Amino acid sequence: MKQLIDFIPLLLFLCVFKTDPRTLDIAGHVVNVGGIFSATWVLVISSLIVYGALFLHQRKLEKGQWVTLLGCLVFGGLTLAFHSETFLKWKAPVVNWVFALAFLGSHFIGQQVLVKRIMGHALSLPEPVWVRLNVAWIIFFIFCGAANLFVAFTFESIWVDFKVFGSLGMTLLFLLGQGLYLSRHLHDTDAKQEK
Repeated sequence: MKQLIDFIPLLLFLCVFKTDPRTLDIAGHVVNVGGIFSATWVLVISSLIVYGALFLHQRKLEKGQWVTLLGCLVFGGLTLAFHSETFLKWKAPVVNWVFALAFLGSHFIGQQVLVKRIMGHALSLPEPVWVRLNVAWIIFFIFCGAANLFVAFTFESIWVDFKVFGSLGMTLLFLLGQGLYLSRHLHDTDAKQEK
């Protein structure tokens, strides 16, 4: 559920981006709607609202949510300040690569790899499985960052669609694969506990 909440600003961004550009008069203020720059405003504002509400509700944000929010604010802010979508195109690759670095760094810093810190309270797995799972996340984030970068600068006409649906699709496929991988090991764990 938390991962789906993270996609709300992105889906709103897509909706506004796909809207035919028009000018609206709202309470005496002229507002341009549609296109990359109004969509970027929506991305920044909705990110602040979504993560602000999560912070108020949970009294904290997870580190990944802080990274995502900061990425939206920095790259969205630069896009709006310099009126160049190039900055926004770099957001997804950079955020994915920051996550990859965090998972990689956990092999050298701390007592546990990052995936075990995140999921260890819910699962009991052998240490080599945790390490392989952590490496899978590193590869996944590197691949997602590279795919987003490639599409953004090679297929500019579809990069927004790919950013939303491609990222969501890759994440769902990866989570499905992770579930299949874990299901093999969960049966092993259950059998050991019964003996």
